Amino acid sequence: MGMAGAVAAAEARPNVVLIYADDIGYGDLGCYGATAVKTPNLDQLARQGIRFTDAHSSSATCTPSRYSMLTGEYAWRKKGTGVLPGDARLILDPANLSWPGMMKRAGYRTGVVGKWHLGLGTGNLDWNRDIRPGPLEVGFDAAFLMPATGDRVPCVYVKDHNVVGLDPKDPIRVDYTKPIGDEPTGKKNPELLKMHPSHGHDMAIVNGVSRIGYMTGGKSALWTDEDMAQRFVDEAGKFIEESRKGPFFLYFATHDIHVPRVPNRRFAGKTTMGPRGDAIAELDWTVGEVMKHLKRHGLVNNTIVMFSSDNGPVVDDGYKDDAVARLGSHRPAGKLRGGKYSNFEGGTRVPLIVNWPAGIKPGVSDALVGQQDFFRSFASFAGQKLLSNEAPDSVDVMPALLGKSSTGRDWIVEHARALSIRKGAYKLIEANPGARVNVNTNSETGAGEKPQLYRVSEDIGETKDLSSSMPDKVAELSALLGKVKQGPLPH
Repeated sequence: MGMAGAVAAAEARPNVVLIYADDIGYGDLGCYGATAVKTPNLDQLARQGIRFTDAHSSSATCTPSRYSMLTGEYAWRKKGTGVLPGDARLILDPANLSWPGMMKRAGYRTGVVGKWHLGLGTGNLDWNRDIRPGPLEVGFDAAFLMPATGDRVPCVYVKDHNVVGLDPKDPIRVDYTKPIGDEPTGKKNPELLKMHPSHGHDMAIVNGVSRIGYMTGGKSALWTDEDMAQRFVDEAGKFIEESRKGPFFLYFATHDIHVPRVPNRRFAGKTTMGPRGDAIAELDWTVGEVMKHLKRHGLVNNTIVMFSSDNGPVVDDGYKDDAVARLGSHRPAGKLRGGKYSNFEGGTRVPLIVNWPAGIKPGVSDALVGQQDFFRSFASFAGQKLLSNEAPDSVDVMPALLGKSSTGRDWIVEHARALSIRKGAYKLIEANPGARVNVNTNSETGAGEKPQLYRVSEDIGETKDLSSSMPDKVAELSALLGKVKQGPLPH
């Protein structure tokens, strides 16, 4: 293929940018009904694209959702894919094809910026040496990461295989089992904190915030929470600029609005809801900045920009940031019941916006889609054939994502403390005895001694359990869930 042909081929393939927020609920954005916080950039993205009303993360917590999305495999099938500590080993297998690996095979330059939380290395990681395997070994060409979460050590950035700004004379040590040396902790030295924990989060202190896990060293490499959103935006901008001749795939995983919520002072007080609301405003700004980078290079028209969240919302998730006291009339999950950690719809039904000026007509879609479907959908879109063992739980819903079809999946599994299954008008939550309220977050878990059945098409808030009056429907959905548990069903 000559140069002209190569350029034409690149222009024919749109760039893909996935902006993946953290803990954003179904009701947290203006385009989904929020009024207490303004999200003009996201609202515009929705107006000019497709806003989905029945899109799901595969889990009600972060690590398993990210795992499922990048592998096309339900995380609950694989042990060790729960919420990871900051020093966990890589849980993606470099030998298996991933979504970014498939995009790379299709000719895309691939990059990840932001929150990772899928583990690094092979165990007992030395943060002062090359850090591998990691994103570059599972399909990304470039990476700039927060290794785990903002509330977990180590509180440093990793670029490709190395900690950014590390002084070799001040090596990093990390331990999740016991304190290291005589470093102050949030538990013993609360006077050093600018944000105090409400439960847990009382170990190593970094930037006036105590975290989960213990850490010493790496002083020159430590992040400043207030500057994190800007840093991620800058790195995303660099990747876009370097890849502008395209096509490229950017997985941009923000930290907002996960705890600790420490937005930049430009956003402090921007809302009536305290740091949680201000972090939503910062997230919206982040989306606007990414769009500016695309516009600067003339890429907006031929770039598919997707926005979604890794799970539903949580208000108090470990810090005293007035999130509960200042919530007011705002409903983070909108009309949905539950939120993060919950088997109710609020746990996994999340915002999804798909915007592509050159290929999508604006609208609203109630198609049932899951983030684990992105892998197979984009493989189909890019003309890539997958083996039978690749993306095993992923379904091609690209016609729905592009607004060419009003239907998506026939059924979907939702994962929290137990499994649920949605098909048609109904949802079944399998029996899962236990506490019905999470004592730390004061949120409903969806626990129950027997299966629960809801007609979500009419009862979106899951207020009426129909299991006693519809035993045949319970049996039907239980049987389907049982088959899915045994292994992926044919596509």
